[in-house]
Amino acid sequence: MALFIVFEGGEGCGKSTQARALHRHLLQEGQQAILTREPGGTGLGERVRRHLKRPGGMPISPLAELFLIEAARAQLVNEVISPALQAGQAVICDRYTPSTLAYQGYGRGLDLETIRGANGTATGGLSPDLIVLLDIPVEAGLGRKKGRAGDRFESESLAFHRRVRRGYLEMARADPERWLIVDGRRPRQAIRGTIRERVSALRAPGPGA
Repeated sequence: MALFIVFEGGEGCGKSTQARALHRHLLQEGQQAILTREPGGTGLGERVRRHLKRPGGMPISPLAELFLIEAARAQLVNEVISPALQAGQAVICDRYTPSTLAYQGYGRGLDLETIRGANGTATGGLSPDLIVLLDIPVEAGLGRKKGRAGDRFESESLAFHRRVRRGYLEMARADPERWLIVDGRRPRQAIRGTIRERVSALRAPGPGA
């Protein structure tokens, strides 16, 4: 069954761990599924990722950052996501268009409508069936990253990360049918259970099926 599920959240929220767990679960259930990430997932995307996340690298303006992300996204949708969905597979993506609105919009201050337009162009209007937001207080999330060198985004100010979190929560509350907000501080197994329950509901055949 073609299903497009996106995992979102701020730094240290645990979304990548939960995306991998759901991918394993779907495969065990006999569902054809792929796991990918943004930026990344293709040769072009992984190169963009290295440039965007490298700490202390060349300066990148917010607008240039947006266009780099959208270029990587357009390639990922064309090369990976759309073909998999057309083949009836489930696609699990670690970050997608909401990340750009949260980080480059709420975080960097770029115009939200400009970002929405760029997102629509890059994706051809392809939207997820479910967006899982692993929500966690900024200090708690960044605290999980202590002891390791932060990338360009992790090294941003607390004010930046608080704006990102606020953006995510505003988007999720405005579209509760498509978003699932999960407290990222809960035990991992409990989080997995909540996500699986929502995904199972999406996979269930509708009336008359």
